[in-house]
Amino acid sequence: MPITVSIVEDNDQLRGTLARVLARAEGFQCVGQHPTAEAALEALPTEKPNVVLMDINLPGMNGVECVRRLKALLPQTQVMMLTAYEDTENIFNSLAAGATGYMLKRTPREELLEAVREVNRGGSPMTAHIARKVVQSFQRPAAASQPTEDLSPREKEVLDCLAQGFLYKEIADKLGISYETVHTYIRRIYEKLQVRTRTEAVAKFLRG
Repeated sequence: MPITVSIVEDNDQLRGTLARVLARAEGFQCVGQHPTAEAALEALPTEKPNVVLMDINLPGMNGVECVRRLKALLPQTQVMMLTAYEDTENIFNSLAAGATGYMLKRTPREELLEAVREVNRGGSPMTAHIARKVVQSFQRPAAASQPTEDLSPREKEVLDCLAQGFLYKEIADKLGISYETVHTYIRRIYEKLQVRTRTEAVAKFLRG
């Protein structure tokens, strides 16, 4: 049986190129092409692909939020980010949302096809540079106590939402608090965890 793949990419030329690469490669079948996250979320439950190639910078809803919603709809479908971004925050947000692979758009075709095979087998393909960033984030010296011990229950709820890739406004809506209150909680979380960015806070949360 071929590996069925759907593509979520707003660049028409790249989306078409990816579809042609899959169509010409043995053992693959492209079952869907979508220019927006909204279109993908409507069509993917019907397509039921084995693997989704997901861009991050999409018009409207971004790819990270799309992954989070898609995993709730199709938990068995594997999502591999295919993006131009290789910063730590985008990597962590994508993985926290449910992506199991993270590759760059400039990846050679054969390497990309092998990554799709790997993610379909249950692996987590990443470029060497991205994998090193993930490893380094978990190799920072740990504090003597669990890093999240000093957080209040509400602060832990906010941090859990951050780890799932929620935006500040979405956290406010989910927890029934104001946007400004979310900012206050996040400032306290950063102070208690002794971090300066969302990525560092999520990394400590995942460790502790």
